[in-house]
Amino acid sequence: MIDAVTGRVRAAQDAFARISAAPLMVRAGIFVTVLAGFALAFPAEVLSGRPLGFLAVAALLPAVGPRRVWPTFAALVMVGGWLLATDGYGRPVALWRLLALAALLYLGHTLCALAALLPYDAVVDPELITRWLLRAAAVLLGTAVLGVLLLQVAGMGGESGHQWVTVLGLLLAVGTAALLGWLLRRR
Repeated sequence: MIDAVTGRVRAAQDAFARISAAPLMVRAGIFVTVLAGFALAFPAEVLSGRPLGFLAVAALLPAVGPRRVWPTFAALVMVGGWLLATDGYGRPVALWRLLALAALLYLGHTLCALAALLPYDAVVDPELITRWLLRAAAVLLGTAVLGVLLLQVAGMGGESGHQWVTVLGLLLAVGTAALLGWLLRRR
């Protein structure tokens, strides 16, 4: 029994000693991105005291376990915070805040995908991470430009917003994820 515990402690120490900088920086990027998303999504009244500690733990979870359910959990908390701020606290729906929140959601998601591929002891060429982030920036820029153009064409720009569209989009995203999960299990 003692030998098994000692063996596990030594294995954990060896694994900790092999951690390289690049995977650690990607995971730190996940934490900072998700925490910034929480700060942007939630109303200022909620961002003090104990709730801030819970949000910090919720931002740490996807950084520690990017292959698990934690990135989805963090995204749902972020969207829930935005819904709380707009519906519960009467914060107006601003286009810049919505675009920034969507960008942080996507950036957190793509960083979690990258971290899920990188073992802790991986030696990574910095060019790989740079290309990954440049591709994410191109997607974000294209999406923001297209979204603003479509809003202007539809005449829905400005301060008007429809909460039911947000809820419907969230339900569609969850439904799509459930369908993809079902299809993967079916194989």
